[in-house]
Amino acid sequence: MRLLPILLVSLLPLLSSCTSAINGQQNSQTSPVFDWFEYAGSDALYNTVAPSKNAYTNPVIKGFYPDPSIVRVGADYYLVNSSFGYFPGVPIFHSTDLVNWVQIGNILERPSQLQIPSGMGVSRGIFAPTLRHHNGIFYMITTMVDGGGNFIVTAKNPAGPWSDPVWLPEVGGIDPDLFFDDNGKAYILNNDAPIGEPLYDGHRAIWIREFDLATLKTVGDAKLIVNGGVDITTKPVWIEGPHLFKNKGAYYLINAEGGTSVNHSQVVFKAQSPWGPYIPWENNPILTQRHLPADRANPVTSVGHVDLVQTQHGDWWAVFLGCRPYKDNYYNTGRETFLLPVDWSGEYPVILRGDAEVPYHHQRPQLGASQQPAIALSGNFIERDEFDSALKLYWRKVRTPTNNFTDLTSQKGKLVLTANNTDLSDFGSPAFIARAQQHLTGSATTKLVYTPPHVGDKAGIAAFQNDEYFYALTVTKNNSGLAIQLEKQLGKNKEIVAQYPLQEKTLRNGLYLKIEFNNDKYDFSYSTNNTKWQSVGETQDGTILSTQSAGGFVGATLGIFAYTAH
Repeated sequence: MRLLPILLVSLLPLLSSCTSAINGQQNSQTSPVFDWFEYAGSDALYNTVAPSKNAYTNPVIKGFYPDPSIVRVGADYYLVNSSFGYFPGVPIFHSTDLVNWVQIGNILERPSQLQIPSGMGVSRGIFAPTLRHHNGIFYMITTMVDGGGNFIVTAKNPAGPWSDPVWLPEVGGIDPDLFFDDNGKAYILNNDAPIGEPLYDGHRAIWIREFDLATLKTVGDAKLIVNGGVDITTKPVWIEGPHLFKNKGAYYLINAEGGTSVNHSQVVFKAQSPWGPYIPWENNPILTQRHLPADRANPVTSVGHVDLVQTQHGDWWAVFLGCRPYKDNYYNTGRETFLLPVDWSGEYPVILRGDAEVPYHHQRPQLGASQQPAIALSGNFIERDEFDSALKLYWRKVRTPTNNFTDLTSQKGKLVLTANNTDLSDFGSPAFIARAQQHLTGSATTKLVYTPPHVGDKAGIAAFQNDEYFYALTVTKNNSGLAIQLEKQLGKNKEIVAQYPLQEKTLRNGLYLKIEFNNDKYDFSYSTNNTKWQSVGETQDGTILSTQSAGGFVGATLGIFAYTAH
C-alpha cells in the first residue's frame, strides 16, 4: 500500500506534462477554426418598405445574383443565375409564389462539370444560363467564357444531380437560349458576331439554329435573325440575352440591348416563324431606366436581361437584373434579381413604360402565400451559419478548388479551414469561402480560434470583389510576433493599412472579427468578447469593391479564408 503514494508522486510530472499539452492544443490552434459566421443586412429603405400578405419587396433575390432565367413546371417555379468565376456554378432556386425563393442546389457542383482554372478572371467563367423544361427533363444551357464555349446539361430533378456538360462547338458567342416549339422541334438562339466585319464597337447579332433533343446536337446551319439591334442605323450595341416565346400564335424574341451598365434596356421583336423575319416593336424598349434622372431617390439602374414566365393562371411575369447604386454608378451588391408583372393585354409584352421607376414594393402575384424561407433573400435579415452540418448552399469558392480545404467533422459545430499557399490576390483557388453582400448597409462577423504557426501565415475575414480589389482583416504572424492586420489590395498594389501586435493569450479563447459596411464606407474591428470592439485602421473606401472601380460583372462577397506561406 505504501507503493501507491510513491507511484502517484512519480506520475505527477507526467500528468502535468500531458495536461499542459492538451491545454496547449486547445489554446494554441494552429489550423484556423471558425465557430460561426453571421451576416446582417439593415438597409434603411426596408425599414419602411416591408413585405406583407399582399405585397413583396424588390429585389426578390438580393446581392450578386445576376442574369436570372426562370421556368415553371406545374405550380413550381425554378430560377437560375450566372456564377462567373465562382464554384460551384449556377445556383438554382425554387418557389411556389415567385416571391419567396429557396436555393435547392448548384447545377455545376462537380469539377467534372466546371473547371475554372487559375489565372481566369473572376468575371469570366459562367455567363447567362438559360433554364428550361420539356417532357420531364430540365435543361440548362450556358457559356463557359474563356474555357470551352457553350454547353448544355440535363437533369430529371432540378435539385440534381445534373449531367456532365455536352459541349456545343458549333454554337459561338454567348448567352445561348433554348426554345421548344409546339410541333416538337427545338432551337438554340445565341449572341455572336455579325456577318462580315462589325460595323462599329458593340455591333453584335442574334442567331438561331435547330437542335436535336435526342442527340443533344445542333442540326443544320445557323441563321442571323437580328443584326445589331432594333435599328442598325442608330448603331445599337450589345444585343444579347435572347429568349424566344410563343404567344397568341406568334413568336416573340426579347433581347437585352445597350450593354449591362446604365444604358441597359430590354427590347422585343415579333415573327410568324421561329426563323423570322423578326420585326422590332416601334415602341421599344419594353423595360429601361436609362432616361430617368440620375439624382432620383433610391434608384434602380442598369435593368435588363429579362426572362418571362406564364403562371398556371395565365398571367405573365418578368425576372430581370438591376442594380442599386449608393452614388453615381457605384454599387457593391452587384446585379440583383428583380420581379415585375408583364402586361400582355396588347400585341406586345410591356413591363414598364414612360417615367415609371422599378418599384421596391409591389402587389404579389395571385399565387397564394407561401411560408417564409429559412434563409431570407429579400428585405432586411440576419443569416447565421453555425457550421453544424454541411456548408449552406449560398457559400462559394473562387474558381474550382484543387483540394478540399473545408472540414466540418473534426471539430463538431465548427469549420476548420486547411490553409494553402494561394493568397486572395494570386488568381488561384485560395482557401476562401464567400457569400454575397446583399445590402448597402450591414455587417459580417465571425469568431476565429487560431495561432499562426509560421511567419506570413494568416486567417480571417475578407470583403472581396476580385483578386485585385479587396480588404482582408486577419490574424497573422510577422517577424515581431503575432498581430492583427488590415490588408488592402488595390490593383497591383498591396498595402498593410494597419497592424497591431497581439499577445498569444489574447487568442486562446478566440478572436471576433467584424466588417461593417455603409454604402461606400467599410470599417474593420476585432473583439475578445463580442461586445467591446477595437477598430483596425480608419474607415476605408468601399468604392474599390464596386464594378465601377474594379471592372467586371460580379458583386462583392464576404467570407473567411486561410493562407500559409509554407
